Amino acid sequence: MKALIVDDDRVLADVLSFTLRREGFQIVQAHDGKEALERWAQEQPDLIVLDVNLPKMDGFAVCREIRKQANTPILLLTVRGEEDDIVHGLELGADDYVTKPFSPRQLVARAHAVLRRAGAATPTSIRQAGELVLDPSRRELRIEQGATITLTPLETRLLDYLVLNCGHVLTGDAIISHVWGAEAADRDMLRQLVHRLRNKLSEACQAGQADPRLGESVYIETVPGLGYGLIVTTTES
Repeated sequence: MKALIVDDDRVLADVLSFTLRREGFQIVQAHDGKEALERWAQEQPDLIVLDVNLPKMDGFAVCREIRKQANTPILLLTVRGEEDDIVHGLELGADDYVTKPFSPRQLVARAHAVLRRAGAATPTSIRQAGELVLDPSRRELRIEQGATITLTPLETRLLDYLVLNCGHVLTGDAIISHVWGAEAADRDMLRQLVHRLRNKLSEACQAGQADPRLGESVYIETVPGLGYGLIVTTTES
C-alpha cells in the first residue's frame, strides 16, 4: 500500500511520512502542486494526503486534475477550517479532510476510513525484516518457519521500532523516548531490555533454522557511544 504525501512544509511532510510508514505504507513525497501530479502519475499511489495551500498549483487544483482521471482516495489537509473551503474540497472529489493541527492518531484513523470506503485493503500491522516476522498486536516473533516466541509489551515496542528502522542505528535516547517516554527509563534499563530481546531473537533464530549454518542471522548491533540497530544478514554454507 503506497501513500503520496503532498505538503510544502518539509518537516510536516516528514512527520506525516513517519506516521503512515509505521502503519505499513510505502511513502512518496511531493512539495508543490505540479510535482504532486507528476509523482501521482509516476507512482500511482493508493492514497493521497494533500495539503490545500501549495505553491505552483493549490490542492484544490491538484484534486480536480486527479479526479478527471482516477478515483484515488484523497485526504485534504487545511489550516483554514473554514466551512466553504471544506465544502469546496469535498465537491471537487476529496474523500475527507483534516484540519491542522491534528494528532497522528486522527490522521491514521481518517486514512484507514477513506481506504475502507474506497474498498481498498488497509496495510497489515505485521512487520517483517528478511525472515523475521513480528506481529505487534499479538506480541509474537517468528523467524523463517520456526516456533512463535512470545514477547513482553516492552520487548514488542523495542523490536517494532528496530524493525521499522532495520539497517539503521538508533540512538539510546530515541529508543528510550519511543519505548518508555522521555523521562521513564535510563540507559541501564535499556541495556537490560536489549539483553532480554537478544536472547529471544537467538531463540527464534535457532527455532527457525533446521541447519544453523544456513539461512538468515538476525541480531541487535551495539554501536558504542551511539545506540543500537537491527541487522539481518544472510549466511551461506
